[in-house]
Amino acid sequence: MARILVVEDESNIALGLKSDLTLEGYAVEVARDGETAAQRGRSEPFDLILLDIRLPRKDGFAVCRELRQSGVRTPIIMLTAKAQEAEKVLGLEIGADDYVTKPFSPLELRARIKAMLRRASGEAPEVYRFGDVEVDLTRAEVRRAGEIVETSALEFKLLAALIHRRGRLLTREQLLEDVWGPEASPTDRAVDNHIMNLRRKLEPRPDRPRYLVSIRGLGYRFDG
Repeated sequence: MARILVVEDESNIALGLKSDLTLEGYAVEVARDGETAAQRGRSEPFDLILLDIRLPRKDGFAVCRELRQSGVRTPIIMLTAKAQEAEKVLGLEIGADDYVTKPFSPLELRARIKAMLRRASGEAPEVYRFGDVEVDLTRAEVRRAGEIVETSALEFKLLAALIHRRGRLLTREQLLEDVWGPEASPTDRAVDNHIMNLRRKLEPRPDRPRYLVSIRGLGYRFDG
């Protein structure tokens, strides 16, 4: 049974989330302020944290930053009442894995949680299929309509990173670190160029990408 820490100071929202997620089979605990959330996130083994931004004593950004600086790798989904790009970008840059804007659909939130827990468990098929494309993650091989597609090592690593976290927005900075590594120093343009190459090779219409989707001002998402 996955353990989820809900960090929310509004009682009706916190109780609603706890009730809904408990019915889904999760073990749910609630923290009502940022300091308590940071302390519990560091000291207890949660599988996922739902973290509101607007909190008393310490806001969600500070909690997320503190947990990541402490080495806590628990997946974090931030809950924000605003759909402003600046808040989304900041949350992702300091270590959040995803965000949901209030008011949110319980169905969507449950789907995001399930997807995040699958990714965190390392669950991924050896061969992933989308459209007429097959990506063999163990053989580092890509086929389209049964024919081998030549990809560079960086292109394949980029594609694999997006597939492993499908449905999730990844910033250029995250992709640079994951694919090129923390010691490399390419520009953001390197990500854009490799995405363009992958689109030419894999998308039905590269000029109107269906799978390798751009999120303006933020990064990329794989919708396979």
